[in-house]
Order: sequence, then C-alpha cells, then structure tokens
Amino acid sequence: MDTLVELYVDRAQNEIELAKSVFKISQNTSLKSQLGVNEGVTFYSAVISHSYYAIFYSAKAVLLLKGIKTRAPEEHRKTLVAFEKELVNTGYVDVKLLEIYKKLVIEADTLLEIFSLEKSKRGKFTYHKIAQANEMPAKESIENAKVFFKNINAIVEHHETSMRP
Repeated sequence: MDTLVELYVDRAQNEIELAKSVFKISQNTSLKSQLGVNEGVTFYSAVISHSYYAIFYSAKAVLLLKGIKTRAPEEHRKTLVAFEKELVNTGYVDVKLLEIYKKLVIEADTLLEIFSLEKSKRGKFTYHKIAQANEMPAKESIENAKVFFKNINAIVEHHETSMRP
C-alpha cells in the first residue's frame, strides 16, 4: 500500500479512537475526576471535530488510490468536491458516504462559526464560554465516522489485495 494512503488510513482510525475516548470522558465523572476535569465539563464539540477529521482523512486516502491529491489552500473544500465528483458521481463509492461526509462538514462548520463568533466577542466579554454541542449529535458523528471509515477502509484493503501479484 502507498505509504501516504496508509498514513491517512491510520490517521482516520486514530481520530475515531480519539473521538470515542473524548466522548467517554464527557460522560464519565470518574474519568473526569482522574483527569482533573470539572464534573460539568463536556467535550462533545471535540467529538464532532475528530469524527469529521476521521472522514476527511479517509476521503483523502481513497482519493489518493485514484491518484487524486488535494492540498491547501482550501484543502477541505477541495477534498469534498473531489470525493463527490471523482468517487461518488462515478459510482466508485456509495452516495450514502457523501451524505455522511456533507453532514459532518456542516456540523464542523457550525462549530467553527460558533468559535469565530465567540472569538470576535472576546474584546467585549472577558469570560464567555462557547456552548458545547450536545451529546446526541456527538454520538451520531462517531457512528457516521465509523461507517464511513469502515467502507473506505474496505475499498483501500480491496485495492491493496488486487494490486498483489
């Protein structure tokens, strides 16, 4: 397997594991106590973010199998557009994966908009917490990332198997 493809697959898998771990921390007061985290704190927005990155790196891996590289500027937008145009519209991957990808892009963008809004308020309000994304969207994001990764990883593994002599 191409080293970069493998790197993207590994990174995607790590992002899923991190999202699952952060979700557990958000729900478990004992873990929070062990880590010195206030009992009322949750990290659901981070779960959504890491779930998105799992999908992003999975998409980059499968695009690379087709010889398609996306780079900055606008790497995330270019990756989504290439995924849709080169993989979904050609029937290489199921349209359901595009729906999952787009949904998490919207959730991640919403979090970025909240961050941007709060950052702009920083001069007016000394301590104003960003509202955390709630538990259900975070849980759904993890499940979507797992489904997306599982399907893309199967394509990558099939490609690797078919390339062997």
